[in-house]
Amino acid sequence: MTDNAHSNHSKRDLSAYRQRYLRGGLDENAVPALPTELFGEWFAQCEEAGINEPNAMILATVDEEGQPSTRTVLLKYFDERGFVFYTNYGSDKAKHIANNAKVSLLFLWLDLERQVKIEGVAEKVSTAESLKYFTSRPKGSQIGAWVSQQSQVITSKKLLLTQYQKMLDKFKKGDVPLPDFWGGFRVKPHKIEFWQGGDNRLHDRILYTKTDENQWDISRLSP
Repeated sequence: MTDNAHSNHSKRDLSAYRQRYLRGGLDENAVPALPTELFGEWFAQCEEAGINEPNAMILATVDEEGQPSTRTVLLKYFDERGFVFYTNYGSDKAKHIANNAKVSLLFLWLDLERQVKIEGVAEKVSTAESLKYFTSRPKGSQIGAWVSQQSQVITSKKLLLTQYQKMLDKFKKGDVPLPDFWGGFRVKPHKIEFWQGGDNRLHDRILYTKTDENQWDISRLSP
């Protein structure tokens, strides 16, 4: 079989996929002055609609060679200061952030025909803040944080489970301490874009941009 023949057989044409977006719209003259207020409204609507894990967000970082990398993390809380997630500080994402703190977040809520894109700078939260969240986690998740050397190659799942059992035995009495290699990052945004699907691909895109005066400018982008 020639390379061309193999290519033809393996090709999948997805051009027929079509979806009309008819669920709503966005008016730049009617949105809140603060992007976190609109985000809070949209998040509450996700909860009301029964969206599965509405706090799942795609985090994009860049490594030392300029290679972008994405993965899904879970938003744990947000306010006007930013959006917080937790991870192992030895993970690839944490190493990327240590080298280049500029990151992007993306929330995709397809059932509501919405997405939110956030650009900002990531910084570690305080140890006290990490401890407060860590102690709220189930004990199994606390122990899992101790076991996982995130992003490192391991020989088998069995080894991971063996290490988990050892840690379970070690911490079977008393509280599980916060690992010094685990904690939170807060993404402090300077741009937040709200996207609402529109008919005929005339989507609504409302962009909040932070000014030097620490205010937010609101503008509409062409779809």
